[in-house]
Amino acid sequence: MKFDLSYIILVFFTVLLYGCSAKTNEIDGPDAVSELTSVDIGGIEQWLLMRGKDVSNPVLLWLHGGPGAAQMPIHHAFTEELEQEYIVVHWDQRGSGKSNPAGFDEEAMTFERYLKDVEEVTQHLLERFQKRKIYLLGHSWGTQLGIRSVNRTPEYYHAFISVSQVVHSEKAEKISYEWLKGRVRSSGTEVQMQKFAELGTPPYKDHDRYVAFAKMKDEFGGGMDEDILTLLKYALQAPEYTIFDYIRWFDGANRGSGPMWEETRDVDLFSEVPELDLPVWFIVGENDYNTPAELVEEYYKYVYAPEGKHLIVMEDCSHAPFIGNPDRFNREIIQIKNALLPE
Repeated sequence: MKFDLSYIILVFFTVLLYGCSAKTNEIDGPDAVSELTSVDIGGIEQWLLMRGKDVSNPVLLWLHGGPGAAQMPIHHAFTEELEQEYIVVHWDQRGSGKSNPAGFDEEAMTFERYLKDVEEVTQHLLERFQKRKIYLLGHSWGTQLGIRSVNRTPEYYHAFISVSQVVHSEKAEKISYEWLKGRVRSSGTEVQMQKFAELGTPPYKDHDRYVAFAKMKDEFGGGMDEDILTLLKYALQAPEYTIFDYIRWFDGANRGSGPMWEETRDVDLFSEVPELDLPVWFIVGENDYNTPAELVEEYYKYVYAPEGKHLIVMEDCSHAPFIGNPDRFNREIIQIKNALLPE
């Protein structure tokens, strides 16, 4: 998603009020962990935020969406409750947020490189917290990484928690297009009707047209569960980010999937990942038309998962159910841990 210069200017002057040093707030308790640290992953410095009430709790690694939309600056507003039951790890992936340095090499944005990064981060966490396995959670783009990571090395993970799973690009676009057409016809303005007509019909092989399509879905409630200004308000309260980190965040989010668009455009999990060798939970918003709920349900029914598979459809939520209904979302994630009771 593209961001206007006005947002960056707003960030700049607001963050000046908060200072220019990054830290994370301490969690009370003798066994708590609250660390903001950089690690060499895949040859570049990448940043991890690790927070939990008790180091004996299991680790939950969160793979954010985008690519480029690092979630670290809004974690405190929506997922802090999880820190009571997990060591929650938010990772700014390469080219995102704090891991988007000046002169970042976009040629390093390959799907294979990201998969290797996931494995290196996982290995780091296993060693850092002396765990046998961790939980892996992916949201949106993070589900593309997550489902292939657990398919490649299931032995590292207790379970995969998929939030808004990317399943099949062309099927998703067709479903979303028909929904959007109905919404535009019933409640769209003349300007929106014109923009919709200019989009044409899917598939959207061109990256700019795909971005325009995503923006229109967002306008009609099929995308993120909060508007960008509300999320920006939460993000500006994050002590983990400095003024320079916000600039890096916007740069990474604007870049998005552009450099790897051709490589990641055509997804088909029905043929690519027909089987999973670990427990898997699919969580999706009922009103999600970025990764349509009906398509996630179709894949859930299709995939062979002998260790167990589960589907949770969250009503009145769209593409980010952890934002749309954080209380229920956090309860569901905690129940997953309780259901498995890992050693």
